[in-house]
Amino acid sequence: MFININLLAIILGIFIFIIIIELVRRRKLREEYSWLWLLTGSGIIILAVFYDLLLDITALIGAENPTSTLFFFSTIFLILLCLQFSVQISKHTDQVRKLAQELTILKTVLNRRKNNIE
Repeated sequence: MFININLLAIILGIFIFIIIIELVRRRKLREEYSWLWLLTGSGIIILAVFYDLLLDITALIGAENPTSTLFFFSTIFLILLCLQFSVQISKHTDQVRKLAQELTILKTVLNRRKNNIE
């Protein structure tokens, strides 16, 4: 049964690689975000191939079992992902605000010129 789980994890990691590369190729996912998902696929494959590494990390952080370690790092991954998206949303919000201000200024200038012509 242990080999089946490792094989499934390796297949999952390879599947993540294929999906991410295809999404980038079709321009559904930007390259700047793809590295995080490719790193995730790599991590899954590495931990599946080198299960002893997962056991060593589990002992290092003082967890009871490898499942707890995976859950812990998955939680950290999701927190970092949310942080990254929050930063991007903040940046885009500022850009939208600046663009709206510039558009308002341009409309005002255009209306003034239009009124002077008439």
